[in-house]
Formats: sequence, structure tokens, C-alpha cells
Amino acid sequence: MPSEDEQYEVYSAIVKNERQKASPFRTVDLGVDKNPRWFGQNTTPNGSLNPALGLTGIRLCLAEPVMFRTQMRAILRAAVHGTVRMMWPMITSVSEVRQCLIHLDTAQRQLAERGETFGTVNVGCMIEIPSAAMTVGSILKLIDFISIGTNDLIQYVLSVDRGDDSVSHLYQPDHPAVLKTIQHIIRTANRVKKSVSICGEMARRYRVHPHPARHGAAPLLHEPQQPAGGEKHRAAQRYGTAQTRNHQTAAQRRPRKKSEKLLKALNSISVAVETARVSRFPKRQAV
Repeated sequence: MPSEDEQYEVYSAIVKNERQKASPFRTVDLGVDKNPRWFGQNTTPNGSLNPALGLTGIRLCLAEPVMFRTQMRAILRAAVHGTVRMMWPMITSVSEVRQCLIHLDTAQRQLAERGETFGTVNVGCMIEIPSAAMTVGSILKLIDFISIGTNDLIQYVLSVDRGDDSVSHLYQPDHPAVLKTIQHIIRTANRVKKSVSICGEMARRYRVHPHPARHGAAPLLHEPQQPAGGEKHRAAQRYGTAQTRNHQTAAQRRPRKKSEKLLKALNSISVAVETARVSRFPKRQAV
């Protein structure tokens, strides 16, 4: 795992490169195909029989607090050079958000005790688990922004492994349950006037990008740019420590009405899907 100083060099280079734009960083978010040395030795990824539901995302961060706080200290130090937005992945509950905030407070206190200069960060989380989507109103009371991770959200809402070819036809971004879940998240964020963005292939598919400002949801779609010190940057990315995405900050604080077009578009898709199903399977006539 890269040291705090190594991570700081990478993050600060990214922040300086962004200049006037906010730099988003996601804390360690290892995919289920990764197999870190400190995990089990089973043949399945990370030693779990079902890695997508195992020790990954924020669960790993909370299980490895030293690693978690090390990364957050590096991000806090980099925040001196510009605006930084820090996201926690795979949040499932308000309790997890509160634990993250405690670790963030500890990381800040550790830096202060060391006499290190550090900046403030906007904190947010990925909404990609159904439990988080259903309780997003409570979660938003504790943080500054959210990002809808559509790839995983679809997978968990529909209980479909998107990497399994035998069930890939069931991975349906336009499923009514998926669309209604996203509508609920956006409306809730707009109601409490918190920033919401969308990432994943669904954002591309429904043309949320490149004009998200019209809809009140900004995209986080691009691969991270390579700053100076590319080798360290790649090393940090291999371990999930530089999870960054370019984005448009102008879309972050739009009024609620600006999202109505997106909501109407999602509703139109939902209605079209239902109509298609009804026409395919018409009601039987009474005999």
C-alpha cells in the first residue's frame, strides 16, 4: 500500500492540475476481482464465497482503519492546494456514515498534533446500494453531496451479476425499479438542496452527459488524468487510492427545477417500458 506521503504527492498533483475545478477522490474501493495480500487465500476473490456482498467498499475501509485514515490524511493535506471532494463508496447505512465522520475527525486531529497543514474537504458518498437509496434523506443530513453509482446500483436492485454472461440479459438499466430508485434519490437530494451527480454507463446511455447541468445532476464519467509522477500515480490507482473523475462544478448547486427534465426523461422511459410490456402481453378478454 502506498505510504501517506506517496499518496499525498499523487493527490496534490491532481488538485494542482485541476486548478479552478474541484477534485473528487474516492476512498479505497477495490473491485471484487481484486485479491489483496491481506485477504483470505480462497480461490474466490478476497476469500469470499460472494465477494460482491463481502468485505469491499467502505466495509474494507472500516475494517482497516489505519489504511483508511492514512488515505484521508493524504487527501486532507492535498486539500491545501485547491477544492477537494471526498467520497466514501458502498455506503449502506447512516451508521456507516457516522463511523466515517469519526475516522475523518481522527485523521484531522492526528494531522493537527503533527503540526501538518491541511485543508477542508466536502464529504459525500456513493449511493449504489438499495438500503442507501431508500434512506438517502437521512444520509444527506450528514454529508455535503452524493453520487449515484448506477453500475452497481442496477446490479444490486435487480440481483444480477453484471459480470456473469449467463444472466447478463437480466441487467436492465431501464427496469422500472431502477428508474424509480434513481428518481427517488435525485428528488430527495434536490429537496434538501444537496449536490447529486451520476456516474456509470447509464449516464452515457441516457445522455445525461455532456449537459447534466440542465438536469441538476453532474456526471462523473471520465478516467483520471495522468499527472506528473505517473508511476506513483499508477501504483496508487492499482490499490484504489486515487479514484478520481473529472466533473463540471457548475452543475453542483443548481436549483431543484433544473432536474425536472432528467426526472421527466426517466419517467418517460419507465412509461415506455410499461407500455411495451402491456402491448406484448395484452390483457385477456373476458369470455
